[in-house]
Amino acid sequence: MADSDSIDRHITRWRAEVPQLDPAVEGVVTRMQMLVRHLQGRKEKSLAQRGLKGWEYEILWQLRAAGTPYRMTPTRLAAALHVHPATLTNRLDRLTEAGHITREHASGDRRSLLVTLTDKGRAAWSTTIGDQAAAEHALLAPLSDMECDQLAALLRKITLGAEAGGTRLMPDPED
Repeated sequence: MADSDSIDRHITRWRAEVPQLDPAVEGVVTRMQMLVRHLQGRKEKSLAQRGLKGWEYEILWQLRAAGTPYRMTPTRLAAALHVHPATLTNRLDRLTEAGHITREHASGDRRSLLVTLTDKGRAAWSTTIGDQAAAEHALLAPLSDMECDQLAALLRKITLGAEAGGTRLMPDPED
């Protein structure tokens, strides 16, 4: 095969051990897994260059996704991140010390606390998301615009099939 990649070599090796292996399915799934790992590695490198940990970025991301004024209650934030509130409290302490967030009482209810993204936190998020966008564009650079649209349509079709059983792969923004 003239344009074989490392996944093709993986499949060739494993077909000898597992004759019933479907090379088309194995190729697609393994490539998706490896490409996600590649992007994850790029993201981790970008975060490390900015002194951020993955969980810190996820909190900044959730606050940014909340929209202006980039504020959420700790309860809602913990639910969105799927972490225990006690775990979140420790993480919020660290982000507050770093100047990425503030915590203040809600004006209408002093018992309610609000976590707000600071300018420094927004800048950290923006820089990191810019790095991720550059990595994603570089990954898809070998494709023409039409091929990229075709790939997006095919992946959407697979996603719809996976979600048909009621499992959402991506949370809705309102959740």
